Amino acid sequence: MTDSSDPSASMSGKDARKAKKEAKQTPWYIEIPVVVVLTLALIFVLQTFVGRMYMIPSGSMEPTLHGCEGCTGDRIFVEKVSYYFDDPKAGDVVVFKGTDSWNVGFTTQRSENAVIRGLQNLGSYVGLVAPDENDLVKRIIATGGQTVSCQEGDPGIMVDGQKVDDSFILQPAQFPIDETAGSTECGGNYFGPITVPEGNYFMMGDNRTNSMDSRYHLGDQYQGTIPEENLKGKVQAIVLPFSRIGGVDDPAIQG
Repeated sequence: MTDSSDPSASMSGKDARKAKKEAKQTPWYIEIPVVVVLTLALIFVLQTFVGRMYMIPSGSMEPTLHGCEGCTGDRIFVEKVSYYFDDPKAGDVVVFKGTDSWNVGFTTQRSENAVIRGLQNLGSYVGLVAPDENDLVKRIIATGGQTVSCQEGDPGIMVDGQKVDDSFILQPAQFPIDETAGSTECGGNYFGPITVPEGNYFMMGDNRTNSMDSRYHLGDQYQGTIPEENLKGKVQAIVLPFSRIGGVDDPAIQG
């Protein structure tokens, strides 16, 4: 029978417990892959249900969002949570997937190799690779049931007969306007009136003369508007570069 007061016996018990604990530790070659898989799963959930980052590739939303060919465009955070509880509103800056008429000229960035393409598609689910779709960013100008237009003599873009706020657009215009077909107030050619289908949104870029927005797709099945199911989320902030970090305004543009 062992004497419990014997120090050597107590030390032996501690050593045994320590050895048993060490024996139960998960090997690194199992632990590291598990951590990686769990991390990627968390990223997938966040990007699917909360939000994700996008890069601005063009100048169609100047001066609100900066981007141009060959330069470092703004990195923006786009969140989805707001639209779980409230409908998108006129004035919101949103990212959306283009419909067929918006996708003319869009070229896939995926490899022709089936294996590599599969890895790229897998990577897009966890944010390592951009989605293989034509994602665009514009501002909502009118919502379902509203009538939008800009005709000769109008003081600006009109929604249900009222001029919308345009204090955020690029001024002066980047490109000249053909005054025989449009006006400075319209930011380009005259258009409309267009009644936005229910559940859809009429989109325009803040850089009115350099934005291929809803005005340029009026002949499609949606009259240039975007269905709600195509919305990816609301732009909340610029996160990079550091010199431009800040929130993105969503003014109530309809009086």
